[in-house]
Amino acid sequence: NGNEKYVRLPRSLPNKPVPPGTIRTGDILLYGNNSVVVFYETFQSSYSYTRIGRVVESDGLAKALGPGNPRVAFTAP
Repeated sequence: NGNEKYVRLPRSLPNKPVPPGTIRTGDILLYGNNSVVVFYETFQSSYSYTRIGRVVESDGLAKALGPGNPRVAFTAP
């Protein structure tokens, strides 16, 4: 959609989806119970997601994740 990168997971995660209204650059949400989505644009959505995290410093995220197939890794602080 030009605003996200996602991956389908090999197994389901617990979820509690709600419609977020506004999705913000840097939001990391679970769609359904097995798709992790990282958003690099802010927009309105009526879809339901489970919030699982956020990229705190999201400047440059659109450039880093835009076209192509970038690799994203998650680490604990």
